[in-house]
Amino acid sequence: MNETQLLCTFIAADKLDENVNLIKNSYTLAFNNIYVLENVDDPNQFILTYNIVVGSLKEHYAPPASTISVHRKKQTNTIYTINALNALIASKNGGKIDKSYKIDWDELKNSILVTAHGQLKIVKTKIKEILNF
Repeated sequence: MNETQLLCTFIAADKLDENVNLIKNSYTLAFNNIYVLENVDDPNQFILTYNIVVGSLKEHYAPPASTISVHRKKQTNTIYTINALNALIASKNGGKIDKSYKIDWDELKNSILVTAHGQLKIVKTKIKEILNF
């Protein structure tokens, strides 16, 4: 199987169709689906997550704006960037980043961890829909 990469695109709710079409036209989707997550605290913000085949960005297309590469903890449906994970550990461990620090993933269930302006941001999410192609 080809190498895959999990991407996450932050959009306004009213831009869903436009961004889904851009994603479908820009990449080869690895599993033919896009997860539409809703920001629990701001229902007008959606987060699209999808796996692409690495290197499949099609010529003459650019990734949607506000797209980042992320990782996912499947058991708790926690999506995170490495920078956010390091910021989380530092915030809970006296400012120290320690790879052996045990994270309580259950307290981060259905969340996205990102950094904004150098600060950790935890976005609580719920699944709005799963688009299958």
